[in-house]
Amino acid sequence: MGGLSANLRSSPDASVMAPNPTPASTGLPAAVGEGLVLGPADAEARLVLLHGWGADADDLLDLGELLVGPQVSVVALRAPEAHPYGMGRQWYGLQPIDWGQLPAARAALHSRLAALASSVPLERTVILGFSQGGAMALDVGSGLPLAGIVTCSGYPHEGWRPAPAAGQPLPPVLLSHGREDPVVPYAASEAVLDTLAEAGAQVRLLPFSGGHTIDQAVLPEIASFVRRCLA
Repeated sequence: MGGLSANLRSSPDASVMAPNPTPASTGLPAAVGEGLVLGPADAEARLVLLHGWGADADDLLDLGELLVGPQVSVVALRAPEAHPYGMGRQWYGLQPIDWGQLPAARAALHSRLAALASSVPLERTVILGFSQGGAMALDVGSGLPLAGIVTCSGYPHEGWRPAPAAGQPLPPVLLSHGREDPVVPYAASEAVLDTLAEAGAQVRLLPFSGGHTIDQAVLPEIASFVRRCLA
């Protein structure tokens, strides 16, 4: 799974800057927005996938199939904004970074996840994000009663402090990051690890020798984590 995306090669954050797919929103509430769906409509557990900057909803879909069984709903959400280079999507602007867009991006993802909870509870949902999608998973997911969070090659947003949902512990978190990542430094995940540990979260970092990608070597441990969270 080399490369810069999880497709497992991409542009600054994405697959190969491939043309945007036509998202299939079958089975999703309108409030969820665009996304791709796998699995049964009556699933009792769900894996939500958040792609990286410059990718699209299909970028992580194959990964989802590797991590969970066919009885689990897999929803790959499409980021709301067009990528500035003309292909792919973004959760907020990165070149240059526009932290002013973050509150709206955070609120929009929160609303979409709340809409998904109408069919599968958040307590039975794991979110997995790559790079910018990983940062969004951490930011929004840490404030929800999720079953778990997986962040691959991610980073903390400026000023982020994990704040659990009222009366709930922080969700367990699994981090994965390449030590030679030229896009998002490995130290970013170390910072996330420290912040979550200080907040009392169950958190683990899986390092690997490689760059901005999701390495095949860590897939068994990611799959095991996701399945334990959804058991």
